[in-house]
Amino acid sequence: MTALAIIIGRAGSKGLPNKNARLIAGRPCVQWSILDARECPAITHVVVSTDGPEIAAAAKALGCEALPRDATTASDGATVDAAARDALTRWERAHAPLADDVPIALLYANVPVRPPGLIAAALGRYHQEVCDSVQSFTPVGKHHPWWTVRVEPSTGALAPWEGQKLFHDTFRRQDLPPAFVPDGGVIVVSRRALRLDVFGAPPGPHQFFGLRRLGVISPAGSVIDIDNEIDALVAETVLTRRSAPADARTHAGHSHGEHA
Repeated sequence: MTALAIIIGRAGSKGLPNKNARLIAGRPCVQWSILDARECPAITHVVVSTDGPEIAAAAKALGCEALPRDATTASDGATVDAAARDALTRWERAHAPLADDVPIALLYANVPVRPPGLIAAALGRYHQEVCDSVQSFTPVGKHHPWWTVRVEPSTGALAPWEGQKLFHDTFRRQDLPPAFVPDGGVIVVSRRALRLDVFGAPPGPHQFFGLRRLGVISPAGSVIDIDNEIDALVAETVLTRRSAPADARTHAGHSHGEHA
């Protein structure tokens, strides 16, 4: 085996109920992550960890193994790594223990849109460098930390989030230093890191990233993480446009230009 992909998708969601089974561009949302994983040549096995019958059925419809999750690892307070560890344990019991050098690609079921090659790029960086994890990031754009402020609720008084100068005395977006945030596209971890067996890894909710943590950069807007209705509508539009014939996409682009 070169890599194992674990797709995490629980049934419960407060922001958008049952989002992982919701139809997005004609498919249950989780199926888009399954297809993304299968397009990566380095991934030889794909499993879905879920407590939802609809999600499990959607996975099995594509011939993908669905692993059950108990209430502990499917609750609102459950961590990503706890769910992934549980899935890995169940998979290894049913098959065989992974070698320590086999990476695990963690994918979220509510991320139906990723740029082509993102998963392969993260796995490639993992194999090229000596590291415990690789996570995908995207530029923060106009929501830059230098432009973040504190607003006093009762008076409206402003204060810099950090430092002494409001907006760091920077008013042009082009002058902001590059900054990135996790986009949820992919997380690649070593088996030892996921098992919390990396010596010296900082304790806390991100201990499963291990000690040496690297990143890959996704183009702005190329990963869509569905948390609300607007996200779902955007993902629907992007995926529908991707699957449209080339001549239809060209015609749509010309029509847009004519009415701009």
